[in-house]
Amino acid sequence: MNDKPIFDTERLIPAYFKLALPVVFSMVITLIYNLADTYFIGRTNDAMLVAGVSLCSPLFMALMAVGNIFGQGGNSLISRLLGKGDLGSVRRVSSFCFWISLLAGVVIAVPMLLLRGPVLGLLGASENTYRHAESYYMVIVGGAPLVILSFIHSNLMRSEGMSTQSMICSVAGSLLNIILDPIFISGLGWGAWGAALATVLGYVLTDIMCLLFVLKKSKVLSVDIHESHVDRGEFGQIFTVGLTAALTNIASSVCVVFMNQYLLPYGDEKIAALGIVLRVTMIVQLILVGFSFGGVPLFGFLYGAGEKEKLNRLLRFCTLFLCALALAESLIVFLAAEPMLHIFIDNTAIIADGTVMLRWLISGMVFCAIVLLYTCLFQASGKALQALAMSLSRQGLLFIIVFLIATAVAGYSGFLASQLIADVLSAALALVLYRVTFRKQPGQVSAGGTAA
Repeated sequence: MNDKPIFDTERLIPAYFKLALPVVFSMVITLIYNLADTYFIGRTNDAMLVAGVSLCSPLFMALMAVGNIFGQGGNSLISRLLGKGDLGSVRRVSSFCFWISLLAGVVIAVPMLLLRGPVLGLLGASENTYRHAESYYMVIVGGAPLVILSFIHSNLMRSEGMSTQSMICSVAGSLLNIILDPIFISGLGWGAWGAALATVLGYVLTDIMCLLFVLKKSKVLSVDIHESHVDRGEFGQIFTVGLTAALTNIASSVCVVFMNQYLLPYGDEKIAALGIVLRVTMIVQLILVGFSFGGVPLFGFLYGAGEKEKLNRLLRFCTLFLCALALAESLIVFLAAEPMLHIFIDNTAIIADGTVMLRWLISGMVFCAIVLLYTCLFQASGKALQALAMSLSRQGLLFIIVFLIATAVAGYSGFLASQLIADVLSAALALVLYRVTFRKQPGQVSAGGTAA
């Protein structure tokens, strides 16, 4: 490896955008895939098919959560190890994350296939939607090891500064998915089964391309099974930080289940409306996620190198930038809510319900931006407890508490307002945790995580 630094810390803002923009671009392609998936399913005008596939979205988020345990947990540790110059440990950690994710996928897939009936019932499948939900479920769960694996190298490559290569892999998989969707869903008439198969095949392509980049281009990452070992402390850092990232996805899944269960008495059409709205909301959220997570390698590197002043300067810029971006995006979606929903389905009742839901959900995105950014900061710096608190906030335990109180007090109106209330409270929690954690003592932050 040459002596050229991995990150240009003298030009922080350009270095941040160099890392973040490829992540954002890959998120935009992922967004296009999600919208295309929703579009081709919605264009069937089969509300039960839309609802059946929507019910399985928590399943996909759960698989993403497992991938993020070792993807984001490994990313955080590797970034800090690179800041300290410990390249041997980087190879071991990266190889361990690769192989353990494959094993985890197999361990998860087998019982979930055997217990599909009870799980689908928990997700809210009714007599009308069960057939579609089961078709989608079986393919996604069967491909679980490959879906989980896709989150490993796409994260670890960014820790080395290979954001562009990671983007290429994610984009290729998403484009294949988009191409296959209309062929499988409508052309061959495979419906939900075809949508799921297109998704899994897209992740297979991402896996293959990521592996090729690591083998041919990476200077520090490894997939050598003989190097696939970590000590107890390293595993603890991977797992605790990664688990907080995973809990964000798991908690999101639980929250969607809560919302779907609440809407069951109102009819499957409202569940279909919520499914489409959640996909459209990703227009704003995925871009914010991209800019937030794009900075993680640089946050971790600066923290590992003990560069507190530079880390604080970068964080101030990111906070202002992301809040402004969230506000601009939210205003556009709020004003264009009804025509946006009309793109995906031609059903007056679903569009009417969805428009109201979308405007409420999008109203808290400025606060969501703060939550995402500071969660990433805590993960990058190895602050597992603080990251855990954030993971259990806006779409976790805090949301569920708000949701239960709001719906008990105000019924359906409380259902609509609960996410906005949770967003505001979560953003306040993020700022308090930041001040307590990073400003309780003067001086420079050391690589070990204490003030020097």
